[in-house]
Amino acid sequence: MKDSQIVGVALAEVLPQTTRSWYQQTHLLKLNLLLLVPLLSSSVAGYDGSLMNGLQSLHQWRAFFGQPTGATLGLVNAAQSIGSVLALPMIGWLADTYGRRAVLLAGILLVIVATIIQTASVNLPMFIVSRLVVGFGGMFAVHPSPMLIAELAYPPHRGKYTSAFWTMYYLVTDFPVSTGAILASWTTFGCQTYETDWSWRIPSLLQAGFPLIQLAFWWWVPESPRWLVAQDRTAEATALLDKYHAATTNGNEPSRLVQYEMDEIVQAIQLEKVASATGWGALVSTPGNRRRTLIAFLVGFMAQWNGIAVVSYYLALVLDTIGIRDTFRQTLINGLLQIFNFGAALSAAFLVDRLGRRTLFLWSGIGMLLSYVVWTACSAVVDSEGSKPAGIVVVVCLFTFYFHYDISYTPLLFGYPTEILPYNIRSKGLAVELFAIYGSLTLMAFVNPIGLDQLGWRYYIVFVVLLAVFLPLTWFLFPETKGHSLEEIAVLFDGPKAAGGLAPTRSQGDDKKVSSDVEHQEHV
Repeated sequence: MKDSQIVGVALAEVLPQTTRSWYQQTHLLKLNLLLLVPLLSSSVAGYDGSLMNGLQSLHQWRAFFGQPTGATLGLVNAAQSIGSVLALPMIGWLADTYGRRAVLLAGILLVIVATIIQTASVNLPMFIVSRLVVGFGGMFAVHPSPMLIAELAYPPHRGKYTSAFWTMYYLVTDFPVSTGAILASWTTFGCQTYETDWSWRIPSLLQAGFPLIQLAFWWWVPESPRWLVAQDRTAEATALLDKYHAATTNGNEPSRLVQYEMDEIVQAIQLEKVASATGWGALVSTPGNRRRTLIAFLVGFMAQWNGIAVVSYYLALVLDTIGIRDTFRQTLINGLLQIFNFGAALSAAFLVDRLGRRTLFLWSGIGMLLSYVVWTACSAVVDSEGSKPAGIVVVVCLFTFYFHYDISYTPLLFGYPTEILPYNIRSKGLAVELFAIYGSLTLMAFVNPIGLDQLGWRYYIVFVVLLAVFLPLTWFLFPETKGHSLEEIAVLFDGPKAAGGLAPTRSQGDDKKVSSDVEHQEHV
């Protein structure tokens, strides 16, 4: 695929021309390896979500904590989300004031402390407190990571890398053991035969594994060049881009690429500072910002209310409704599901620049709606007739639903909002999205077990209706962002004047594309 189709004609013209692959260029290889440190942050959330699924299937865990059900079980699952919400009011300001790296470090340390508390839990209140701390600290790790990735990544790699961020929720393949949801699910599966407390303490302990790896390599992760420019440290930002994007570390003049990037970054941040305040009011200060903020909120909201939360935290209860109640089969299905999820999400991450963000969102919405309709219908048959074939179809629908979820909401959950938000509101806009995610999870942690218990399969109808509503919202609100740099994406929301003096020169075909996008936006 041509660079011009990924980053646009103007930026493609200043990219260094070489026949070598990125992994054959030392500076790009080093940068991409260092970006694995923030990339691993999503494994914290992935581990937690699948861990609770697995622990609820273990009779040892249920017996140790007094067979929690209903609202009590909801509180156990909601604790992590509550902790995340408590961190949101301060996280955006901290990331903008002290930098992305400092906030990431604080999150890594807090998750390690929370893991110690959870592993050592002697009663349910202590276990719940540990999950509160996991949520609070996890937010410090998750929030700055996609920004660091998007603002540091080599331009042609940005789309794939930002899309790969939440894919690590399921798996990180660069290490010899499985991580995120896969590590949690298969660790729980392997420990189910232990008749002691270690059947659930070992999976809990391993939650600190990847934060410890992040801690070991954190020192070498560079700061965001856009944050440095915003702090009037332009020389440092230029030197950083010289080192990692062009490898001009021998005192030579910056490359054409670095000059272009710095011109875009400096002028964009100056224009943003002049145009609006950097407080929370900036999120709704202009029509373009209001649309961006609405999209960021909707992506987070729809990512939970499309029905995924029913499966991600209550798979055991879902399987109970179709007659699969033994621990072995439940933990096995959970483990296989996470491997399947990783494959689907990673495939979409590599195709995001070819297919486009908008196409993946629409494809996903249609596929999830159809899967949920069949899932609901077959669950009704199982409930009324006890049909085993219908139960098998439900399990198949779980996989097809997850496939369509994974091709958009896993790779684009943070990648898409990070792209559409300009620097001055990027941190706060992501905080809004995270509030939508974890606020929804907090509410649904209480609602879902009650809904499943009281309504059974009829509860799924709620999500069928919501999916039908989300599809037109996606069609009318979500623009395509491929083929633009981070700064150029402003044109899609604020019109051609938003480019100001950013200097992108476009071909006639690109001008028509931008014009079409702007006309679509004005229609909306």
